[in-house]
Amino acid sequence: MRIEDYALIGDMQSAALVGRDGSIDWLCLPRFDSPACFAGLLGDDRNGHWWLGPVGRRPADRRRYRPDTLILESEWDTPTGTVRVIDFMPPRDVNPDVVRIVEGVSGTVEMSTQLRVRFDYGRIVPWMRRTGGHLQAVGGPDAAWLHSPVPLRGGDYAHVATFEVKAGDRLPFVFTWHPSHEPMPPQIQWDEQLVQTEAMWHDWVRTCTYDGPWREAVTRSLITLKALTYSPTGGIVAAPTTSLPEDLGGVRNWDYRFCWLRDATLTLDALIGSGYLEEAAAWRAWLLRAIAGRPQDLQIMYGVAGERRLPELELDWLDGYEHSRPVRIGNQAVDQLQLDVYGEVMNCLYLARISGLTPDERAWSIQRHLLDYVEEHWDEPDEGLWEVRGPRRHFVHSKMMCWVAMDRGVKYVERFGRTGPADRWRAMRDKIHAEICDKGFDRRRNTFTQSYGSHELDAALLLMPMLGFLPIDDPRVTGTVAAIERELMADGFVLRYPVADANDVDGLPGGEGAFLACSFWLVEVMAMQGRKEEAVELFDRLLGLRNDVGLLAEEYDPRYGRLVGNFPQAFSHVPLVHAARALSKLI
Repeated sequence: MRIEDYALIGDMQSAALVGRDGSIDWLCLPRFDSPACFAGLLGDDRNGHWWLGPVGRRPADRRRYRPDTLILESEWDTPTGTVRVIDFMPPRDVNPDVVRIVEGVSGTVEMSTQLRVRFDYGRIVPWMRRTGGHLQAVGGPDAAWLHSPVPLRGGDYAHVATFEVKAGDRLPFVFTWHPSHEPMPPQIQWDEQLVQTEAMWHDWVRTCTYDGPWREAVTRSLITLKALTYSPTGGIVAAPTTSLPEDLGGVRNWDYRFCWLRDATLTLDALIGSGYLEEAAAWRAWLLRAIAGRPQDLQIMYGVAGERRLPELELDWLDGYEHSRPVRIGNQAVDQLQLDVYGEVMNCLYLARISGLTPDERAWSIQRHLLDYVEEHWDEPDEGLWEVRGPRRHFVHSKMMCWVAMDRGVKYVERFGRTGPADRWRAMRDKIHAEICDKGFDRRRNTFTQSYGSHELDAALLLMPMLGFLPIDDPRVTGTVAAIERELMADGFVLRYPVADANDVDGLPGGEGAFLACSFWLVEVMAMQGRKEEAVELFDRLLGLRNDVGLLAEEYDPRYGRLVGNFPQAFSHVPLVHAARALSKLI
């Protein structure tokens, strides 16, 4: 399957990717960042998968999410009839469940299923047995059960079944995980769970305040962002996958199943702007717990419960998606210095506060410590927004976000009466602003650059007017936007920055696709500039990159005409929401 051939189901603690052919090829349990029990996505069927569909294994003729839900329906037309498979994960009580319901729509269809459970990312072949008519898999700390009226038979380290479905039939398959030392958990009522899950999503979507012309795209993006929230703690993962390549066959393969402060703050910004303050309160509580201790030890990312150690390892038994190796778990970038996150945290908390989030004394105390750190370290080089693995640089975007941090600190004092050295912060804010305009601006080309003294551009510079660093009609902003459109566009979409031979800033070989967030940023900037027709045209082209159920990966590679990178990606769906809101003001 191509990356865009997958759909997402989840229970706001973990998630599965369901292929267009009816195969679940990725599922980590019990959390987003747990070892996968189906890892075929990064290898093949032998690394774990669960296929369910008509005999012959072919793509569904059509599929969709039930409106305003994360319940997937796939349908196949066969010479003898039509069949539907409903896939969902009900909000969790104790143990995670994956529910698959086969429905006969018309005629009679011969169905088949193949289950290969492989714990620890496809490495552990479990001990399988039948108990009380149910199928159990046990391997190390993991155990799983399959409950179904359809009996499966074992062979070749898999369990299979072939069965007929007639019009009106409904046959359930329920896959349940639990720790192997515990007894079999109670079976859920799959039909009741379907009704309750649909009602839960409908209730959540009703909170959405966006009612513009792109409501379907915005709602689908918001549902996706909610699905990437780890409900027990409020943490938000960047994506539910690891090692889906940014360059097919290359080494740009990273684990995104963690909570980047940057991605989380941007996600919350989109949710807050759409009426979801409850998520903002939960994330603020998660943040305070995660950075408790010395706020100056702030990391750029954490585990979903606030874990700090995320060691990067390579899984050499997996061939990688389309032979893109290495397959990595954990993320070495956890140890990087990325000064922009301080500005993103301050900006997000400020936006939440002006949107109605109740004040929190402990939060403000920590914010003051973060500002103290920015004052001491803003002039240092860092790895920046794009987490380069080359030498540290004075990235203009990082400096700008330090300016944002000081600016929002001042605004907290001015607007909300918070105590703090506002005069000192104003002076520091002005000093940072002046240095960026002096050292980060190429006067000959009339554009800001990626880093001090560099020639290269960076699409993150599009954020300048959105964050209030300079007004949208400032000639320096106009020149920067024009330069990005001229030098960083590939087949109508925006690259992050020049890569490979053209620019060794990230220290990695190979190229990559167009970074979708950057293209959505350009849409928003065009809207701010009053370029309505151009903005709408680019926005519609970007929406056309979504797969058939409205999901986006991290990047789009014009060389192959395919989505690439981890999927679905919060960092792509967030600016979609922002761009839609910006355009709606012009229509």
